[in-house]
Amino acid sequence: MSDEIVLYEIDEGIAKIIINRPDKYNALNTAVVTQLTEFMKKAENDNSVRVVLLTGAGEKAFAAGADISEFSDKDSQSVRPLAENGQNLCKFIESMSKPVIAAINGFALGGGCEIAMACDIRYASANARFGQPEINLGIIPGFGGTVRLPRIVGLGIAKELVYTGDQIKADEALRIGLVNKVFDNTEALMEGAMELARNLAQKPGVALKLAKQSLQNAWEMPLEKNLSFEVDVFCQTFDTEDKNEGVDAFLNKRKPSFSHK
Repeated sequence: MSDEIVLYEIDEGIAKIIINRPDKYNALNTAVVTQLTEFMKKAENDNSVRVVLLTGAGEKAFAAGADISEFSDKDSQSVRPLAENGQNLCKFIESMSKPVIAAINGFALGGGCEIAMACDIRYASANARFGQPEINLGIIPGFGGTVRLPRIVGLGIAKELVYTGDQIKADEALRIGLVNKVFDNTEALMEGAMELARNLAQKPGVALKLAKQSLQNAWEMPLEKNLSFEVDVFCQTFDTEDKNEGVDAFLNKRKPSFSHK
């Protein structure tokens, strides 16, 4: 595999982004976070990309947290850019107009878990392990873990995971709603994630973008404003070519061919 710390490839409208430090359990140093951000922006701005698939090289780790070697000489001021860069990456993933799928193979700890939580859909292999172990270093999550985790799994479970720093297995992550699906092994995981990506790549792009925006608003807007936003974008889809194609295909009992316009 390439010496690049993050790999980027496009196939069938799917941008596959791979954290490529398997010898370091795909740990997230500053360079990796910077490269991930650049590639996410590249995928967002490429009209040929319909879906993004994020994973880690090898079978041991999606991303086993931050590179702790970068922490030893940091204080409250010098560590701030590291946290802000990680948060900005996660916020960008959430704000992207295209679905982002996390294929989690092995450890997703600390920042790795936090980046996965920023993705739209999380698939995992049976050997995956999740956790926010920062408490064991005398610190707390800094890429959004104390914010996204309770919104996904509930406040009580999130507090237990953050306070204890314990890891959980894939089946437990599935039970609490942290992942959408678990596969027997890494090979099956990647097959399942690619199948989902291909499926989403065929969906109408404008509607998919607006659906993501409205769903994301459920975290950020009061109920009435979110409902009003949903009505607005629902109506907006009726001015698209894809709406005309989808309705016509349904009425004529054929498969739609969306132009993403």
